[in-house]
Amino acid sequence: MDSHHGQDIEWDVLGVHREREAGLHAPALARTMDWLRDLLRTSGGGRTPVHRVLDIGSGPGVVTCLLAHTFPDAEVVAVDQSPGILERVRSRAAAQGMGSRVVTRLRKSPGDFGSPDSADLIWIRNGFCRIGDQEAALRSVAGCLRPGGLLAVAGSGLPPRFLPRDIGMGRPGLQARLDAASEDAFGDMRDRLPGSVRTVEDWPAMLARAGLIPSGTRSFFTDLPSPLGMPAREHLQMHLIRLRDQIGDRLDPEDRATLEHLADSDTCTGILGRPDAFYLTATTVHTARSCRSF
Repeated sequence: MDSHHGQDIEWDVLGVHREREAGLHAPALARTMDWLRDLLRTSGGGRTPVHRVLDIGSGPGVVTCLLAHTFPDAEVVAVDQSPGILERVRSRAAAQGMGSRVVTRLRKSPGDFGSPDSADLIWIRNGFCRIGDQEAALRSVAGCLRPGGLLAVAGSGLPPRFLPRDIGMGRPGLQARLDAASEDAFGDMRDRLPGSVRTVEDWPAMLARAGLIPSGTRSFFTDLPSPLGMPAREHLQMHLIRLRDQIGDRLDPEDRATLEHLADSDTCTGILGRPDAFYLTATTVHTARSCRSF
């Protein structure tokens, strides 16, 4: 198998994971879209016309289609680095009757997001985490906003919580150690990126340095108590499998064994059957407006 094909398979698996995740977050995403629509109201009570939207780091297109529903007069451009993922966007849009308004764009370089004055609204979810110089990328994106346009950057406000501190096997506090190992792995990944620049991730300040006017930050919570339904359990199982593959070598043997048990489909201790599993997380969205005059 060549490396390009292998990457497409990995992105396809990630696409399924992100589709399941978005399904769990559907109410929070709907509240997010309502907030963005309200932010685009003018001082006179009307709304800033939204004719073009960029969804950068679109993934399989769940939010792309939500944006198209929220702004029915807009063309929505899904930007991603995987041809396979973008095919999922096109299929989803066509199934929802929006194939004529949702278009896709393969991102070929970190700065290749659009042309000046090309968008009234830009949505980015984790779109910069694999770009070495995040501030340079942010300046590039800010330059794509039309006068009065809005940029929204969404990221993790609260990592997923889904288990109690003591789960009855292994050492208590597993989830905190998984979070710590994940943060270390993420930092190592960013250090290896071409042109990596360490940045204090103060997004309102970063948006201001990009020449925009910060217009508000909000967090949107997804809170699913136990007992969880099967879609949430299947999402968490995939999450645990990905953690095992990505950070398993950073864990001590006891924690690795516990992680294996949790990901196992054929045991009552696995996440698919545990009565104590829940799902709590938050997405924090930072927004800013173009300060250029109309």
